[in-house]
Amino acid sequence: MIEDIGPRPGDAPAMLNEEGPWGPGEDKAPGERKGGERRNPWLQPPSRKPRAPKGEGGQPSLEELIRRGRDRFGGLPGGGRPIWGYAIVAFVALWLFSTSLHRIAPQDVGVITRFGRYAGLLKPGVGLTLPAPIDVVTPIDVEKHRSFDEPASGGANLLLTREQDLVNLTYTVNWSVRDPDLYLFNLPSDPEPVIRDAAQAAMREAVAGMSLDRIVSGDQSDLAARVAARTQQLLDRYHAGVLVQGVSIRQAGLPAQLADAAKGIDDARAAAQAEAGKARDDVSKDITEAKIQTQAFDQAYDAYKLAPQVTRSRMYYDMMESILARSGRVIVDAPNVTVQVQPPPAKKPQPQQGGGQ
Repeated sequence: MIEDIGPRPGDAPAMLNEEGPWGPGEDKAPGERKGGERRNPWLQPPSRKPRAPKGEGGQPSLEELIRRGRDRFGGLPGGGRPIWGYAIVAFVALWLFSTSLHRIAPQDVGVITRFGRYAGLLKPGVGLTLPAPIDVVTPIDVEKHRSFDEPASGGANLLLTREQDLVNLTYTVNWSVRDPDLYLFNLPSDPEPVIRDAAQAAMREAVAGMSLDRIVSGDQSDLAARVAARTQQLLDRYHAGVLVQGVSIRQAGLPAQLADAAKGIDDARAAAQAEAGKARDDVSKDITEAKIQTQAFDQAYDAYKLAPQVTRSRMYYDMMESILARSGRVIVDAPNVTVQVQPPPAKKPQPQQGGGQ
């Protein structure tokens, strides 16, 4: 049984809200809204959609933007599969295609590594492998000719010869890749220091067994060939996969500090060669004259054997003639011979200079 819960006599008047369910407004009847519409006080007020939180300046917050994007792109029209699934499938297909198909240039060879281990080679053209990161292909140029100068700074390169002399020897090493797999695995990313060390060791070994004159004035192509062969042996010992194309010597001479001494040596060597040539000419002349005299003596001896007395007299007369021809006096000593000697003609006096008689 529901009792009447209206106001009792003597109670204080209740403070009613303008829009409350129990009392009217200022000039409204109980249960009447604005505009004359009455409402049921036992019903819940109509629910309102909560407003999204706004950031500074009244702009939507980051959470609201993310929610709107999810609602907008979360699915296809008609409730189909979400677009994210198609995007993932397309990405996987593109990844498989780009990491499994490889194009190798004509001058390159591709080295295949499977989980970091050597798995084979790819020749120039298009090749297929397992996708990354299972297989990784590293292209290496095997036709490029590489070179470096020693010393790299362009200064002097002093080496000791067999006689402990100093020689300034600069050269260039030409090389290329022969085995790309060995080159990739056994050499660092910058292989030039390793090849340079091998060439330096080979050059020091070759120069230490030669003399200074042979290096400076001799055939330097033989030295270059020996250094190239020795460098190749050292690199093959370490399985470097490098082919030494050759070594060319750019300069071979004495150091700049010994330039004056070298000039003196050259001058002395030239003077010695000149004196030696003059001595050879004198020797040749003396030998020729001796041969002529020998032939004349042989002829006189043959004539002497045929007529000794006549030959002896003839030789005497010839000798006396040659002696008396160079003398101003003639002495004749023979029995029963009268010699008339005429005095030389008197010389006329020469007139004196300066007015003399």
